[in-house]
Amino acid sequence: MLPIGQLMIEHRLIDRMINLVKDEMDWIGEYHVVDPVFLETTVYFMRHFTDICHHGKEENIYFSALEKKEITPELRKTLEDLIQEHAFARRTVDEIEEAKNSFVTGDKEAMAKVISALNIITIFYPQHIEKEEKHFFYPSMDYFTKEEKDQMLLDFSAFDSGLYHGEHKRIIEDLERRKAEQKSRAPPGAQA
Repeated sequence: MLPIGQLMIEHRLIDRMINLVKDEMDWIGEYHVVDPVFLETTVYFMRHFTDICHHGKEENIYFSALEKKEITPELRKTLEDLIQEHAFARRTVDEIEEAKNSFVTGDKEAMAKVISALNIITIFYPQHIEKEEKHFFYPSMDYFTKEEKDQMLLDFSAFDSGLYHGEHKRIIEDLERRKAEQKSRAPPGAQA
């Protein structure tokens, strides 16, 4: 497997979270109810899996190795853009948490802030993933030898050894199950 194969597998889990966020936005829009637990879980997943685990491997191992190569100006620009996009994603996750905290403390405008931050993340991540998978991953792999690619996979594995991938997959599965149950009923006191 190429190192990018592992990153693409991780993208599929991120895609599942984004779909859950879209469902949550629909739920909020229909019932005018914000679920702080869902938002806390989303923030946790996005910070621990998407940022620490996934972006961590990309930035600390893959991008770092690529920065040492003499790559085309176009590829270097894409690399720089991806790093900036990771920083943007971190700020957006912070906004989700801030909006959730405002909602919990009774801020009347917090629901709009929650929807706005969630909307940003649902638009951003599919575009970011597409950029990596269709315009960056494969061209960048050409700059690495087989040995370097194998070493990168070993480095990814070592990086992951302290993380809990099973936990992140369970989070997604639990949220998917919860969303399926939620769709079958309106929340108590909800406005439809």
